[in-house]
Amino acid sequence: MRNGLSGVLNEFRQRSPETFEAAFETLFRLHQRAVYGWILRIVRNPAAAEDLTVETFWRIHRAHARFEPSRGFEGWARRIATHAALDWLRTRRAESELSMEACADLKAPAVADPAITAEILRKTALAFQRLPPKLRIAATLAVVEEQSQKDMAAALGISVAAVKQRVFRALRLLRKDLERQGITP
Repeated sequence: MRNGLSGVLNEFRQRSPETFEAAFETLFRLHQRAVYGWILRIVRNPAAAEDLTVETFWRIHRAHARFEPSRGFEGWARRIATHAALDWLRTRRAESELSMEACADLKAPAVADPAITAEILRKTALAFQRLPPKLRIAATLAVVEEQSQKDMAAALGISVAAVKQRVFRALRLLRKDLERQGITP
């Protein structure tokens, strides 16, 4: 399959009229679910994630000339998806970015008092919601997804040093926000 995928990537890059569309459709089928999942983790909105997945592949289609098969498709697609998600987050108003229904769907670990756990979970979700989009993505990838800094840097199209800075700033803002809400992290 590796040789087959390598051939598909080269056909996508070269854009020969006979093979480009088939190569693009193959890449779409192979990577659609991963791109959707990635975007969903960033925007936390299934309908928006579906739209942004289509937008991401439209951007991929238009940017085929910049694709380098030797560097791999997954990281490149993830960077494009991240930028599409950031664009969407920038256009959203802060109060509508994370609904309380989404907070209710999050599972909390079992402790003695479920009401206290639910309140902490709600306040934590609100603190995440109030982060600037770039910091929210960094915090989500680092804390929730437990991605390595190298993977985060590749996905966001920034250096590892910039990833470290964003995660540090995000965690500092989260801590301050939670302390203002009466939670000691």
